[in-house]
Amino acid sequence: MLSLGAAAFTDDREVLGEFEVCLEELDGAKGHPDTMTWWGKQPKEIWEACRKDAQPPQLAMQRFVNWVNELAAKHNVKPVCVAYPAGFDWLFVYWYIVRFGQESPFSFSCLDIKSYASAKLGLPYRQSTKKNMPKRWFEDLPPHTHRAVDDAKEQGLLFLNMLNDGKS
Repeated sequence: MLSLGAAAFTDDREVLGEFEVCLEELDGAKGHPDTMTWWGKQPKEIWEACRKDAQPPQLAMQRFVNWVNELAAKHNVKPVCVAYPAGFDWLFVYWYIVRFGQESPFSFSCLDIKSYASAKLGLPYRQSTKKNMPKRWFEDLPPHTHRAVDDAKEQGLLFLNMLNDGKS
């Protein structure tokens, strides 16, 4: 994992906080060839942004867990991770939290946006792609920059648009 971004929201889209950190690479780790090919096709500013001021993973994960716990205590809530795709993002985040000696502030709670879309739309999971989602769910989303905190805000607001769709 190169960087981690998170954003916390209320159900009515109020931003409670944002978090972003770049992580130093693990000893002996190297990027998967497919991932590195993808990075090679991205603007170099994106790569530079995820490497800027990189911190040791242990410190980065301690800061992240503290941020989540402090927000949860301040707002008297039990946090839930929301991700797209949770099967990818959550695996990395949870592994890093546990690997670097922290306790997950989410317990094992991570909601997958694509699974939620599948249920909400009544479509099979594999058909619940962004191209098959209503355009209104994508209204007022920030641009997709691949910067960790920007992507976290985009995913969070997409989920809230889905959650609030049809509510009065």
